[in-house]
Formats: sequence, C-alpha cells, structure tokens
Amino acid sequence: MSKIKALLFDLDGTLIDSEKFHFDCWNEFLHEFGVKLDFKDWIANYAGIPLPQNAKTITDKYKINADLDNFIIRREQLTRYGFEHNDIELMPHALDFVRYFYEKGLTLAVVTASPRADVEAVFNRNGLAKYFTLFVTRTDVSKSKPDPESYNICVEKLGFRKEECLVFEDTINGVKSAMAAGITCYAIQSNVRAHLKLKIADELFLSFANAKEFMLNKQLI
Repeated sequence: MSKIKALLFDLDGTLIDSEKFHFDCWNEFLHEFGVKLDFKDWIANYAGIPLPQNAKTITDKYKINADLDNFIIRREQLTRYGFEHNDIELMPHALDFVRYFYEKGLTLAVVTASPRADVEAVFNRNGLAKYFTLFVTRTDVSKSKPDPESYNICVEKLGFRKEECLVFEDTINGVKSAMAAGITCYAIQSNVRAHLKLKIADELFLSFANAKEFMLNKQLI
C-alpha cells in the first residue's frame, strides 16, 4: 500500500454520535402520524441511509398519506434545528484520532450523505472545521451513498491518487460507496452485531483507537 496522505471520514455514526439523535428526531416527527420506530429496527434498516430514502421507506411501510416532498422538507427542518441548538458528542477517540493525524500533516475530509446545511450546523457548534480541508455532502452530488460519486468527487478535488487515501465508515452503505470508488475502507463499529455485514471492509475495528494502533504498526503514514 502507498503511504497514506488523506483520510476521508463519514460523519454520522463515524465522527459524531448522532444515530440516537436522528432516531429521536424521527419519532418526534412521526408522533403526529401515530408511528413509533424501534431503535433496533432503526439501526438495522435506517442508519446510514440518506433521509429522503428513509422518508420514502417509512411513508410506504406505515402507509402515511402525506406529500413526500413536503414530508422530507419538514423532517429536514427538524434535523437542522436540532443540530443548531444541541451539541452532538463525538464518537469515542475520534477527536484524538483527528488531531493526531492532522498534526502529522495528513489532509482530512468529510464525505457524508447529510445535506450541507446540517454539516455546517454541526461543525459550527463543535469547532472542528479547522481540521478538515473539504466537505462533500449530499447537496454536492446527484447520487448519494452507496453510489461512489461522493468519494470520487472528494478524491478529485483533493488531488490525491486513490491509493493515497483511506476511508472511515460505520455502515454497509458507506463501506460499499468507498469500495465502489476503489478506495481502501476501514469500518469503525462498536456494535459487534453489525460486524457480519461490515466484513466486506478492508479492515474492521471497534474504535478509532484500535484503527490508529493498526495504522502506526503498519507504518501507513
């Protein structure tokens, strides 16, 4: 493997601990329709999937009679308000990992299926934007994950070869997106029940601390 020069991070569930936040937002929003999601079902079937796709799945599954476009807009507004007014915790060891490799001179980027306004709201509150050179969001692509478009755009804009990049993801859709783009992908997932699906990743770790140790032992930078 070539020496790694750029690290590309998914956002939700990888850098920030936001899956419970998104789950709670959905249940708050769906209350008026008499629908309540189960958290295990959320993690298994909705986590890591773009909001518009989840909206279509939910309205079809629960036979919600609502204009889909308006349904999506209202749901996205609730997410944005939450990101603007609440601090979302980082995933374990994520801050140490980001700071360490930033100080080592690597280029860091975020590649996410969330819209740009949500990403800006998160990073405006947590102050981590200074570590990242580029943000590629759902707003910037025509096809979201698991399509490889977002990762292809990121690598092209950064100006590195794909062999010089390394992706970090936490869901199967994210891993498929990176691998379809031909970029080495490490899955970071503390939920061992998800590991069976994630075994297609090039490496699989419980935390960023484990990934950092592996990278240093393998002298990847």
